[in-house]
Amino acid sequence: MVRVFRLVIITFFIASYASLQAQDPEFSQFYANPLYLNPAMAGSTECGRLGLNYRNQYPSLSNAYVTYNLSYDQSLPGINSGFGLLVMSDAQGDGALVRNSVSAFYSYKLQVSEPVLLSFGIKAGYYQENLNWNKFIFADQINPTTGNVSPTSSETPPNSTSIAVVDFSAGLIMSYHDQFFIGVAADHLNQPNLSFYDDSDSKWPMKISAHGGVMINATQGGLGNAGGDDILIQPNVLYMQQEEFHQLNVGLYVNKYPFVVGGWFRHNFENPDAAVALIGLTFNNIRIGYSYDFTVSEMRGKAGGAHEISFAWDFCVYKESARRHIRAINSPTF
Repeated sequence: MVRVFRLVIITFFIASYASLQAQDPEFSQFYANPLYLNPAMAGSTECGRLGLNYRNQYPSLSNAYVTYNLSYDQSLPGINSGFGLLVMSDAQGDGALVRNSVSAFYSYKLQVSEPVLLSFGIKAGYYQENLNWNKFIFADQINPTTGNVSPTSSETPPNSTSIAVVDFSAGLIMSYHDQFFIGVAADHLNQPNLSFYDDSDSKWPMKISAHGGVMINATQGGLGNAGGDDILIQPNVLYMQQEEFHQLNVGLYVNKYPFVVGGWFRHNFENPDAAVALIGLTFNNIRIGYSYDFTVSEMRGKAGGAHEISFAWDFCVYKESARRHIRAINSPTF
């Protein structure tokens, strides 16, 4: 019965996904996944950057949502630009619905004045969705008396269980020295159709994100001017809107090299969602982070929160004499 309950819950998630139209995977460590957050962050470091991210949401519900991605981005100092590549796999309902994607990024940096830096970025992505019909359990398969599950259903599968689309996004970031920054991104500008059936209205809704943060130097006082041993406090905010879905994330990071700790509260406008705790470690040019989402919605106690792990490696692939003309964007690392 426990297994049947889990399968029914998973099927409910997928059915909800279909009725609410496509929505995006979500990460709690926003800045450990910079290309996914905002295309303008491509090439925003002094060196090349390799990133790995893993998220398991609601692990008590038999792999309800599991997401992996691999990214690389690099600055092009000679032309004040950056490029990046992001590969992602998002499995929902224990593999009932799997979305794989590969995206390319380009950004251009403009030093407006000594303190002000603007970065504009674009993304072009190729997405493929695959439906494993055999993973679904419908109401007519479940015996209401015994709970036994029949292998057959009267539901009709779609003609094709695989679809592919091209998608475009854009973003902008402004930073003021290392004191504060603000950014905005628009995903799915062309709103591609993700329906497995002949439904022209099943478009991928555009997602709008706005984020920003401040760096407070608790050791020296004031904003910015961070030294290696300084204690830094970084309040941050992230707002996201997609179709009828609205979400506000508010939190802060406390940095004391080589450690970072952080806390966030994620609030869906319809209901509170989760409190997030983070710990990170920086060793030379390698960063490793772990966060856990404590679910505070009605799913708490049943779903098991969410585990998230990030790994990043910064390294230079150009000579010291060829340093970039435009400085890096000083955003948080997790």
